[in-house]
Amino acid sequence: MSYGHQGKFVTAGGKTMLNLSSNDYLGLASDVGLYRDFIEESGIGNVPPDGATIPENLLFSSSSSRLLTGNFSVCEEVERVLAELYGKEAALVFGSGYNMNSGIIPAITTSEDLILADKLVHASMIDGIRLSQAKTIRFPHQNLDRLEKLVDSNALSYDTIFILVESVYSMDGDVTDLTRLVSLKKRHSNVVLYVDEAHGFGVRGESGLGVAQEQNCIGDIDLLCGTFGKALASTGGFTVCSSGMRECLVNRMRPFIFTTAMPPVNLMWTLHVLKRLPSMTDRRRHLAGISARLRMAAAEEGFTSSSESHIIPIMAGESARALKMAERFREEGFFLLPVRPPTVPEGTSRIRISLTAAVSDEEADRLISSLRMMKSMVI
Repeated sequence: MSYGHQGKFVTAGGKTMLNLSSNDYLGLASDVGLYRDFIEESGIGNVPPDGATIPENLLFSSSSSRLLTGNFSVCEEVERVLAELYGKEAALVFGSGYNMNSGIIPAITTSEDLILADKLVHASMIDGIRLSQAKTIRFPHQNLDRLEKLVDSNALSYDTIFILVESVYSMDGDVTDLTRLVSLKKRHSNVVLYVDEAHGFGVRGESGLGVAQEQNCIGDIDLLCGTFGKALASTGGFTVCSSGMRECLVNRMRPFIFTTAMPPVNLMWTLHVLKRLPSMTDRRRHLAGISARLRMAAAEEGFTSSSESHIIPIMAGESARALKMAERFREEGFFLLPVRPPTVPEGTSRIRISLTAAVSDEEADRLISSLRMMKSMVI
């Protein structure tokens, strides 16, 4: 089914509803003012005369991989700004977050290494693990006691141990204790910490740099990854890391080497938003506020979950109940989709509410009222 989009609303089946299934966490994708500023500052709205040369940063295609002729100055500028924001030596931009995870992991690991990955890491990380030659152990979700034992018992048996986690998990909305992982890493000289901030970047931390900023441990994370396709309302992925790690990825990461580079005009938009990210504190505070209210209401109605973020699962259990709940929410004017097996394990079907800063307090009130009606719903 295709959907019509009107700002924070989506039209499906002839009905217009508040979109609560989007990853546009800061509400920037439909921000007219931000878009207007970009058009005016970039000059993209000016039609060049016949015979003129289109400015390179406004091209809609890079027409080459970055190792050939696709390495435009705007891409290097995005990487410079990212490294500066995070206080890291270097950054590297990719065509998508999926390419990022599936490409980095096999590029930096060997058969002499061990990967310890949370059971619920994203599919892109799982694919990267499958492409790697390293031995892999998936530890129970958020069971850091088990992880600690695995690290301690294997530290002397492998060249390097890579710990792979997400800062905010996309199905449960729970947040990882990164400070504890940093402490664990510091006990062993051969441990590398890889953190995917896809759902934390933009919305957590004083200037939006994610959970790592919130927990004051950016400097201790070896590969801190994120995406532009969620809170930044753009496309692509990135990692901030050491200069040596960046050089390794440029020369060994297949999805980077053999993929046409990001279109310059997309990177111009990313840069436009990225430079404004630290000033979006009010959006982050508003999102945190309505998220806390909804989590509290869900808990009061017995829809318990481990969410600590703007991603709030309303647990239904069986698939049929999740489908019925989604239908009821849509009747109330909220576009929500059921998440069912195989995306989640049997018996854990849910409605995944993905809040954005574009949701007003009044709309949050209506959503909470609708949620309270769900408890007594009979299928």
